[in-house]
Amino acid sequence: MNKSTADLKSAIQYAGTIVVDNLAELHRINNLFPNPESRFPNLWLRLQPGVAVATHHVHTQTGQEDSKFGMTRDEIIEAAAFCKQNNFPLNGIHFHQGSNFRDPEPLIPAIDLALDLSKQIGFEDEWHLCPGGGWGVAYHEDELPQPEIEDYVRGMAEAVIEGCKTCGLSLPHLHLEPGRSLIARAGVAIYRVGATKKRGERIWLLTDGGMADNPRHALYGARYSCLTVAGLGREMNEDVSIAGPYCESGDVILEDLLMPQVEEGELIAIPVGGAYHLSMSSNYNGARRPAVLWLEEGRVKEIVRRETTDDLLKRDKNLF
Repeated sequence: MNKSTADLKSAIQYAGTIVVDNLAELHRINNLFPNPESRFPNLWLRLQPGVAVATHHVHTQTGQEDSKFGMTRDEIIEAAAFCKQNNFPLNGIHFHQGSNFRDPEPLIPAIDLALDLSKQIGFEDEWHLCPGGGWGVAYHEDELPQPEIEDYVRGMAEAVIEGCKTCGLSLPHLHLEPGRSLIARAGVAIYRVGATKKRGERIWLLTDGGMADNPRHALYGARYSCLTVAGLGREMNEDVSIAGPYCESGDVILEDLLMPQVEEGELIAIPVGGAYHLSMSSNYNGARRPAVLWLEEGRVKEIVRRETTDDLLKRDKNLF
């Protein structure tokens, strides 16, 4: 979206495709390209379709008219003309409307707009269309049933096929980005309860992790469920909230969930932790990122080691 000069240089040298977010970026690519005779990556233009999908929070919507992402229709036409003038290999359009949605219907007008622009640009054979990703998963019992990815893929494919027939376009290479829907349910976050507190009607479970390893609740109120690792048959009789150890009132993992009475020292498990947890994590308050274990057919393998204090200090310079 605002790629650095180093990002663009690396992409020009190594990438097969660059998705261009704005006109300024396109001009910077032109200025950085060293030799018109050398290999140049394909370019896709990122469209701002002016339509957002329904998500649980405005911070996860990306396609609306006032979004910071992508180019308007007129900017796309201007960018395409610039690419033609400079003989850039423009061969695709990309857009993204939001994250963790379950109804593909708002993507249809965006696809129609992208196809209309593709017709104006003059895409013919071997062109590409990417309507982004963001297909949702159920993080909490209230979000069941689990949205079916087949509905998403079928809806996108049918809309593109019908739209291309209407526009007289050849079919593009259709790219979908199903990352969350594939990986989110593959991960489970394990925390140890260090202390419990009762404050009025609220019971707090205080754990050894929180917003440093998963800031999603703090950023946009993401909801989760939780289970105890041991004693799953216990009666669910306490309404609890779960928070981490950091010096922020927003350091909360989940709120108001019915659970059994949990003792200090117990392990608790938060499912659907495979996406946007460690990828958004930080060393806030000197936190060290946790280990990641791979479990398969009764075997366990450490695939990411736990960070150490030495890891936190290794970039520091001795000033004296």
